[in-house]
Amino acid sequence: MGTAKTFILLAMLTALFMGIGYLVAGTTGMAIAFVVAAAMNLFSYWNADKIVLRMQGAKELTPDNKSPMLRTFAKDVASLAERAGLPAPKIYIIETPQPNAFATGRSPSHAAVAATTGLLGMLTREEVAGVMAHELAHVRNRDTLTMTVTATIAGAIGMLANFALFFGRERTGLIGSLAIMIIAPLAAGLVQMAISRSREYEADAKGAEICGNPLWLASALEKIERGARASVNVQAERNPAMAHMYISNPLSGHGVDNLFSTHPSTASRVAALRRMAGDQINADVSPEMRRAAGPWG
Repeated sequence: MGTAKTFILLAMLTALFMGIGYLVAGTTGMAIAFVVAAAMNLFSYWNADKIVLRMQGAKELTPDNKSPMLRTFAKDVASLAERAGLPAPKIYIIETPQPNAFATGRSPSHAAVAATTGLLGMLTREEVAGVMAHELAHVRNRDTLTMTVTATIAGAIGMLANFALFFGRERTGLIGSLAIMIIAPLAAGLVQMAISRSREYEADAKGAEICGNPLWLASALEKIERGARASVNVQAERNPAMAHMYISNPLSGHGVDNLFSTHPSTASRVAALRRMAGDQINADVSPEMRRAAGPWG
């Protein structure tokens, strides 16, 4: 059902893109929009992960990195990937004080996870493990491709809607063009939100299974929300169409669970994770992972 719902939502995005093309230039515009959408989907399949990482200012963490904290972080990610039955993903670091993370890639064998320096500086080792397990759950569920393609199409809808003001006025008039500029990106955003919300709850549950303790992720989400409200992620603000890819909404002042939020409320997600935990006290993980404090936090 989740896959079918996502397919329908992606089809809605494509249809919206074609509809704007029709309003701008009639049937010719609709045909061009269809070709462009198909080309974008194909291009996104092969290259969108690289574009997303570049636009977010992510830098790959190489094995020769001299930071003990980052080497331990890479080791933990590889261990979690093994527990999830996945190949070890490439690891990227984003220089920003806002705590956050996301995953991308067209398949588990071409996956990458990215964490901000704020995340590693604010969370404990166990909480970071919970966050990375959540991102690996996205990889295992193959959400990363869907969410990346969604970001690409949504961004294109915003640009095409702006074109309507200059090139579509003969067909729609000034008021109609302004309406397209406002309504089309809003509609695209609502579709993004629908995709993101359904995927986040599932990734929370699978991530808790991967790391072995739902409370690690629950605690991390609470800290991330506070940190996201207190600091600005400049890269995310410049590319708001990619906000739904992060584990928590990186855009300032959007932490509530309403129609215009790309994510479910943190309180709802934490409550679900705590229900999963129940009376669980000790997770079935390695002694190294079970330490109360790691190299950070």
